[in-house]
Amino acid sequence: MEVFYYLVFGGLAAAVVAMELGKTRKDRVAISSAFNAFKNNYLLVYSLMMGSSFPSALDLAFIQIDSRATSSYDISFLFLVLMNWLLPLLQRGFEPQWLSVTFSKAIFLGNGLIAIVSGLFASLLVDNLEFDPVAPFDAAACFLALGMAIILLSWSENYGDPSESKDLITQFNGAAAVIASDEKIALLGAIQSLFEGSMYTVVFLWTPALSPNDEDIPHGFIFATFMLSSMLGSSIASRLMTHATLKVESYMQIVFAISGFTMLLPIVSYFLVAPSAQGDSISFGGCIQLLGFCVFEACVGIFWPSIMKMRSQYIPEEARSTIMNFFRIPLNIFVCVVLYNVNAFPITIMFGMCSIFLFMASVLQKRLMVISDSHKSSK
Repeated sequence: MEVFYYLVFGGLAAAVVAMELGKTRKDRVAISSAFNAFKNNYLLVYSLMMGSSFPSALDLAFIQIDSRATSSYDISFLFLVLMNWLLPLLQRGFEPQWLSVTFSKAIFLGNGLIAIVSGLFASLLVDNLEFDPVAPFDAAACFLALGMAIILLSWSENYGDPSESKDLITQFNGAAAVIASDEKIALLGAIQSLFEGSMYTVVFLWTPALSPNDEDIPHGFIFATFMLSSMLGSSIASRLMTHATLKVESYMQIVFAISGFTMLLPIVSYFLVAPSAQGDSISFGGCIQLLGFCVFEACVGIFWPSIMKMRSQYIPEEARSTIMNFFRIPLNIFVCVVLYNVNAFPITIMFGMCSIFLFMASVLQKRLMVISDSHKSSK
């Protein structure tokens, strides 16, 4: 394996350690012992569930492209379920600021540390121990079984308000009415769809982007590097959200703009960097793209806890789940279109489209901040 991969991984690891050790007392939020026990239990289950999904994502390089869509939908649905279970309990019984702490820790551990370990473990099973490529999926089932056992023993069900029980059509009609009546919710949903659509597109395209001529690249190690970048992003987000004077709506504009620039790097390298021969190691252009993808994954790490916090602020609890599912309809349509036309368009067109979406998200985020500030001023 080339020294370049170790340098990138080591640099990111050092940055994460520095961020965590450099936290001051003002960066930490004092929480009660009762909530701390609740948080630790949730983080354990969240980490197990996320750990079950990432070995499947690693083996996408062995598996047909249909599995990419299945894995992406599974991760998305699992993430939504875990979040929807947590939000009502936090908002009914605990301080609102503790919500940000839990979100950032969940991303740091589940989408970061556990993902890195899972990716390396899957690589060990397939590349070093020479098990069948489906071995990581079998390991994922063990993670899921353990997480299910903990849920059955320690979690209570959130049944909601029985008086509010409605059929699916009624729920979606109500969600549409809420979205139409509040521009902030509509903007937030559009921002989520634009960013997540670009994120899932990167899941499909990072492998052919880094090895357009079948260059020999370590997929497992690169995947672990991406997750380390996400871990760094979540660590940055935890610092940003603990400062009362810094608004989520403000810094997310910059995050979306930076992520938009990273999607331009594959286009630039395609036209300006000479391709390598088939079977060679990663090219110079691939190295540039790898660094860009790492920055993008750091933006993803910032995005998740930040979007969760904005959801809790703008979307009413009684309709949150339905509204979020409502916005996933265009997201899923977009992912399906990309999936079934991934070979019909040049890769530069796909990344250019993602870049446009991310810059649009930045503009909409600016609009959301303006509306939010004006609403607070009027109050």
